[in-house]
Amino acid sequence: MDTPLPEEELDAQIDRMLDAARGGLTPHQLLVQASLAETANVAERNAAKEKNRERALKLLEAIEKSQGK
Repeated sequence: MDTPLPEEELDAQIDRMLDAARGGLTPHQLLVQASLAETANVAERNAAKEKNRERALKLLEAIEKSQGK
């Protein structure tokens, strides 16, 4: 049966795993990166909404013309 690791060794292992997961970035850098990614995602969604709106208006215009309005 394995003997449990001392708490200090467990803490060190956890710290190493967290560092690896962060890719060498600090927690602050990760937050900034996540915030920038979210901002870009919002901008992309807004651009897609606007493009869809323009397409819908053109389609509506074409439908109205075809109906003689």
